[in-house]
Amino acid sequence: MSEAFPEPSRTSGARVMVTSNCVLAALLSAAQPWQVCAQTPAQSAETPEMELPSPAPSPPPSSGVGRWFNPATAPFIPIPEIGTDPNSGTTVGVIPTWVQTDEQDEIHRIIAPDVMHNTYFGYGVHGRIYAYPSADEQWSVVAGVKERVERSFVAQLQQGRRRDKRWSVATGFVYDRDGTPRFFGIGNNTPYSAQTNYTNQQESLQAQVGLNLSHAWQLQYTARLSIVDVLPGTLPGIPSIETRFPDIPGLGTTRALLNRLAIVYDTRDDIVVPRSGVEWVTYAGFASRGVLDDSLYSEAGVDGRMFWPLGRDTILTAHAALRYLPSADQLPFWALSCIGGEQSEIGGTQPLRGFGAGRFCDRNSFSASAEVRQRVWSLRVFSTHVDLELTPFADVGRVFEGTSTWPLTQLHKVGGIGFRGLARPFVVGYVDVGYGSEGVAVFTGLNYPF
Repeated sequence: MSEAFPEPSRTSGARVMVTSNCVLAALLSAAQPWQVCAQTPAQSAETPEMELPSPAPSPPPSSGVGRWFNPATAPFIPIPEIGTDPNSGTTVGVIPTWVQTDEQDEIHRIIAPDVMHNTYFGYGVHGRIYAYPSADEQWSVVAGVKERVERSFVAQLQQGRRRDKRWSVATGFVYDRDGTPRFFGIGNNTPYSAQTNYTNQQESLQAQVGLNLSHAWQLQYTARLSIVDVLPGTLPGIPSIETRFPDIPGLGTTRALLNRLAIVYDTRDDIVVPRSGVEWVTYAGFASRGVLDDSLYSEAGVDGRMFWPLGRDTILTAHAALRYLPSADQLPFWALSCIGGEQSEIGGTQPLRGFGAGRFCDRNSFSASAEVRQRVWSLRVFSTHVDLELTPFADVGRVFEGTSTWPLTQLHKVGGIGFRGLARPFVVGYVDVGYGSEGVAVFTGLNYPF
């Protein structure tokens, strides 16, 4: 499938940081020198046997409290949870994580509950299961609650991801109550001083079906039913949205049924960790208040992702997205074309990693990014092969109202550096640090930004 089920609207990177913490913390805790590969391929099993000196006696196994801090004997991996981004504040906690691998030492399941504290919403707990039965199928269930405001439940299932069969299907359900979203008004130059906060409560059900015309070409249909409640904000020191934008469409409860048809051309050599190929998605659709109701808005756009290997350890990547809303009737502000944050969603918010999620919004948007993904270290840890990447990146983008506006002018610009941990074939965790006109922004999360 070209698009995973999206996260709830305007969510922050801190919401999906658990697996990135699993990968990155594993890297930091891998002090055993015999596990480090240092970008050298593992020796073949057919290597002739050699006389080796007798190994030093193994240290006695850990016992008592000490076994909980030894990766070889601990019943789970006690991973510190540290997350931050411009909208969500700081989250700290601990994630006792069980990583299950198969005979090839590839991850096929991650179980990761946590106990944490957030500066805005107090103490909280989460339960998470990420399952990877095969390269063609994956599913996940995540649920959580905090002392104040926030709670969530997300379930996703994807089948036919490799497009080797006639049909590919992805389904998902989201219930999310998020207290962190910001709104600054509409336009490409909205001032930071116009910042407001709101609570976004969303229930969303999505089904996506792809007809695989070939391994590269897919005709894709997406249906998404969303019920979005925009409630007063609760963050201290930030005005609530209705105090500054009392007449903006989308306050209160809005129902929207999105129907989208897309043509996908995808030659990437891997869905999660691509090294070469391209993915182009051209789409059009409309959203209404119900099955037979008038349209809220129509949409059309194109999204492209390109990957060029520059060597065994270096990949140049690029992304560009253009989205238009040709017609709108009382368009809710949360359905506008927005840039800001760290993730690209086809037909949704686009990255601008020096700003918080959804920083600039208008009817239309343009976004472009480039990264150099440089592998700097490889190692085996917790029976899993892990790569560490150092990734300089650049993002540009803008939003605009009229279809006659040239999208390549008055661009916002961001530069930064990313740190990526890869537990192949399914898991990518990241820490991205970007700098824009409003200062530094830090994001942690799961999956590449594009």
